Amino acid sequence: MITWTWRAWTELSTDELYGLLRLRQVVFVVEQACPYLDADGLDQGAWHLLGHDERGLMAYARCFPPQACYPDAACIGRVVSSPSGRGQGLGRALMLQAIEGTQARWPGPIQLSAQAYLERFYGQLGFRVCGPGYLEDGIPHLPMRRD
Repeated sequence: MITWTWRAWTELSTDELYGLLRLRQVVFVVEQACPYLDADGLDQGAWHLLGHDERGLMAYARCFPPQACYPDAACIGRVVSSPSGRGQGLGRALMLQAIEGTQARWPGPIQLSAQAYLERFYGQLGFRVCGPGYLEDGIPHLPMRRD
């Protein structure tokens, strides 16, 4: 059973911050073999969604108000689930929580930068490709939007 928690930057404990940074690095840097600067200076303006179970942090996303990333849409990013929790619907549960929380804070469209191979996954959650694909840190991405 996952327990979902929303935190502003100033509300994150040092253990929570360590956990989310570790999970992001395990997946985005190590698993995907993609060296990039994860500490991008944006975490301080985000709301952080953490999904814990008895094993620890299993899922994470960060969410931003309109104008933080896109002029007219809120943003969800750094969507990640623990390798040990995959295949159990955790990614979908994470995104449903992220969409609900983002809409509650900032009603209106939500945009994200999706790794291209996840187009179908995000499409099933109501996101549609809204521009040309591009490379980000050497990985094909698509801009996707949910109105």
